[in-house]
Amino acid sequence: MLHRLLTVLCALLLPLLASGQLLQPKEAFTRADSLRGTLTPLRTCYDVGYYHLDVKLDVAQRAISGSNLFRFTATQDFTRLQFDLFANLKVERVLYRGRELPFAREANAVFVTFPAPIKQGARDEFTVYYSGQPTVAERAPWDGGFVFTQDAQGKPWVATACQGVGASIWWPTKDHQSDEPDSMLISISAPKGLKDVSNGRLRGTTKLKGGSTRYDWFVSSPINNYDVALNVGDFQHFADTYEGEKGRLTLDYWVLPENLAKARAQFGANVKPMLKAFEHWFGPYPFYQDGYKLVDAPHLGMEHQSAVAYGNKYQNGYLGKDRSATGWGDKWDFIIIHESGHEWFGNNITSQDIADMWIHESFTTYSESLFVESLFGKQAGQEYLHGQRRNIQNDKPIIGPYGVNREGSGDMYDKGAVLLNMLRVGLNNDEKWRELLRNLNQLYYHKTVTTEQVLKHFKGLGRELTPVFHQYLRHAALPTLEIRFENNQTLARWVADEPDFNLPVRVRTRGGEYRTVFPINKFAPIDLPGATKDNLEIDTFNYYIGVLVE
Repeated sequence: MLHRLLTVLCALLLPLLASGQLLQPKEAFTRADSLRGTLTPLRTCYDVGYYHLDVKLDVAQRAISGSNLFRFTATQDFTRLQFDLFANLKVERVLYRGRELPFAREANAVFVTFPAPIKQGARDEFTVYYSGQPTVAERAPWDGGFVFTQDAQGKPWVATACQGVGASIWWPTKDHQSDEPDSMLISISAPKGLKDVSNGRLRGTTKLKGGSTRYDWFVSSPINNYDVALNVGDFQHFADTYEGEKGRLTLDYWVLPENLAKARAQFGANVKPMLKAFEHWFGPYPFYQDGYKLVDAPHLGMEHQSAVAYGNKYQNGYLGKDRSATGWGDKWDFIIIHESGHEWFGNNITSQDIADMWIHESFTTYSESLFVESLFGKQAGQEYLHGQRRNIQNDKPIIGPYGVNREGSGDMYDKGAVLLNMLRVGLNNDEKWRELLRNLNQLYYHKTVTTEQVLKHFKGLGRELTPVFHQYLRHAALPTLEIRFENNQTLARWVADEPDFNLPVRVRTRGGEYRTVFPINKFAPIDLPGATKDNLEIDTFNYYIGVLVE
């Protein structure tokens, strides 16, 4: 009875949320937001194919200096383009064919003018030289920038994390998720006695004057800008291999000396089971050619492609806690599983606009339940997902505003995950569901996507469920299933922001078998013989909805 009362009260509040009475004031955006988030002709005129980022780290001064080579193909004729670099970092010069180019700055955008038109289809390049003290992150990875700290021996330990704020917080780039280079060389010069670990494979090291060493890491796959990582410390290395769907995958682990024994145990217990589960559900690990790495980080963690940052202190759960409060989430290391899940969703499949970050976070949070299922069975995975509803706020839409580099609600994690699970439950065919997930990773292998493309793929469920996606992604309020009993009939309808909302839902009489019914936005009979107000049960364990029974 208490549960029924709570759901009714929740349903009564939903119209207030939907009508905006409880919504936050509309967010204002600046010219700087548009420069960073919008694809203007000054950004779409060139397609980046390759970067060579070459950076020297000065730990004592908390400073960096270096260059980035942009190798591109012109998509149209142009004489002027935009790249991005935060204003606190100085552009020393822009070099093109041996001569310096004029440039101008506005906020964190830099505009370069070429001496003659670059013709559509031409392949060309320029190099940006820069220096300065980059932004220091106070709460990485939730804010962006550098982390400067020390290990247990007092040696420097430095890392970057810049998801959301953008890679241009520390290196010059076309800072938009829609344009990934096909490959990249990352050269980081680390102080004497320290190593750098970045994305991809180590091509070589070079001793430099003054005792520093340059580490050259090559990424042979497309990579989104925020994944590019610098990790400098007194790292120790150990390795393993995994026999996966595409052959032998190298596993490389770079950790601080004091963590070596703990890392061997924790990584050994989590990594191979994770790869087995995710390859089963999503298809082959997407970066066999670049390998899989975990790197000790002075922050909680980040999905840096082929160099996942790890900072969960070698314990199970999320910093020792179970986010689901079910008991299932403290049996494995959250950061290893979640951040590695992003190799499929976020790194393999990347949203073109950060407003669509639900594509990264909803699928990856959902992947946690599939990992739980792989270890403890399907019911455990479902319980884990249900438990994570406790984190949902229903505060604002999951999809953010486009063109201003802004994410939507943090509900993209847990609310997005339960949305995906509802689709699986409704399909009631786990093999077909697995096929849909694997085909999604194959169709958009190493590509950037939009919400519309992902929704089009899920038409393979056999029903037009776009209004369902839109309700959960573009509106804060939950849909409410209203039930009433009239003239010996059970009538049902959906009340939702999306007028064509049509989620099939499971209902039963107490003690009976669930059957799927198909309510629409008008009261209509549902086929449930013997149902009464007292014995009607709606599958709210698997369906995240409001319920109002009259």
